[in-house]
Amino acid sequence: MTEDVAILPEGIAWGLLIAFSILWVFLGWFLGRKNKTAEDHMLAGRNVGLALATATAMATWVTANTTMTAPQLALQLGVWGMFGYSLGALGLILFAPLAKRIRELMPHGFTSGDFIRLRFGKFTWRVFLVVSLIYAFGWLVSLAMAGGVLINALSGIDYRVGMTIILAVCVLYTLLGGLRAVIGTDFVQTIIIILGVAFIAWLTIDKVGFEAIHFNLMEERPELLNLLFPAAIMFLFNNLLFGVGEIFHSNVWWSRAFAFGRSVGFRAYLLAGLLWLPIPIVAGFIALATPALGINVPVADMVGPLVAAEVLGLTGAIVVFIVVFAALASSLDSLLAATSDLVTRDIYRGHIRKSASQHEQFRATKVIVVLLGLLTWAAASYRGELPIIGSLAAVLYFTGAFVASAIWPVVAGLYWRRANPTGAALSMIAGTTLGLVSYFVIGFYVAALVGAAVSLAVLVLFTWIAPRDFDWRSLAEAEPRGTAGATGGVR
Repeated sequence: MTEDVAILPEGIAWGLLIAFSILWVFLGWFLGRKNKTAEDHMLAGRNVGLALATATAMATWVTANTTMTAPQLALQLGVWGMFGYSLGALGLILFAPLAKRIRELMPHGFTSGDFIRLRFGKFTWRVFLVVSLIYAFGWLVSLAMAGGVLINALSGIDYRVGMTIILAVCVLYTLLGGLRAVIGTDFVQTIIIILGVAFIAWLTIDKVGFEAIHFNLMEERPELLNLLFPAAIMFLFNNLLFGVGEIFHSNVWWSRAFAFGRSVGFRAYLLAGLLWLPIPIVAGFIALATPALGINVPVADMVGPLVAAEVLGLTGAIVVFIVVFAALASSLDSLLAATSDLVTRDIYRGHIRKSASQHEQFRATKVIVVLLGLLTWAAASYRGELPIIGSLAAVLYFTGAFVASAIWPVVAGLYWRRANPTGAALSMIAGTTLGLVSYFVIGFYVAALVGAAVSLAVLVLFTWIAPRDFDWRSLAEAEPRGTAGATGGVR
């Protein structure tokens, strides 16, 4: 999109960018002033209350992908596209009992990697780290891309310029405040997201109308209303497993399970899932108005901002800008913080410097946040120029095979005492491999489905052949208070 057709004047776009950048950075600094140790920076004191816990879980899951990819999928797959995306709420809801069990089994744990290492051993731990870090990097890149696409679609500001600014702001305030800053800003961002998305959907219905939307869809894109659309049905189940896999394995959600108060995790994740459920439906619905409005959509992942701006004019462009900026920041900061924690604890302390002190880990975490930001910027800069870095959905669902293959090892690790460690590792390897094959041979909408099915079969087979007993009590002694990272290395 060029400046002569942009709906949001460049001056207003720059004003919004500067204002919200200053706000988030200030909050990051203010909320992170009390961080003195690695544990403070990573886990915010391990006593986050219900309101903040629910807000951070919900806001983190309402990513820029939610507000931009949901409309894209509605445009490509129709009704099942937006409803299928909403099934991501089940990931949060189903993680609620897992969060409670994680907190009980590992009261002093730090990362999801800690659990896999202690539960299944070093080989499975390393396989898990590869899966988790590839997913985290894919999500980071898709979020950075979403920021650049948003600014370019609405204001005409160059994609790389907008992407660079948003990524730099998120890196800076995450660097300053750690998880305390992430959770505090998420609370503000949750309010902005809910009010903004509801406002946009209501005005779209009011100005275009259900009848006009339905008539034009039947005339021009009837397949979008077809409930038996094969690709859309496959996507429905694929996205369900993809969302569950994303949450079950990711340190973004495990770090919160460790940070929330002891009785908070279950309720917080359950409430967050219920609050998140309607967001993709509301966000995706506006894309169905495209035929009625006669909008030319040059790139599918721009459809959300384009429709809102066309229907609502300048006000709509401003609201969309603010909502997606908030959604983007609420996810990018969480992912940067959680991924830097995982790299610090499981790569730096786990493999490079096993005797790293609290102070050394604290310092390493900040360096790693910056490095992650630079790597993300480099990859997102090549949007459309590399085979798998195309649209937002393409980048995101490429990781589906990886995350879906980790669902059953995590669940079995938490609840199945006799789960086989080698089977857990091979289930992730086989599930990821065949899931990626299906991604390229069949389509993005089956990668997670295949990955999860293969992973389950491999894990059950190995455990049936060679079951292994495990003592849950060993997890509780993972990191005794007062010695966590002080001098000791990885067990």
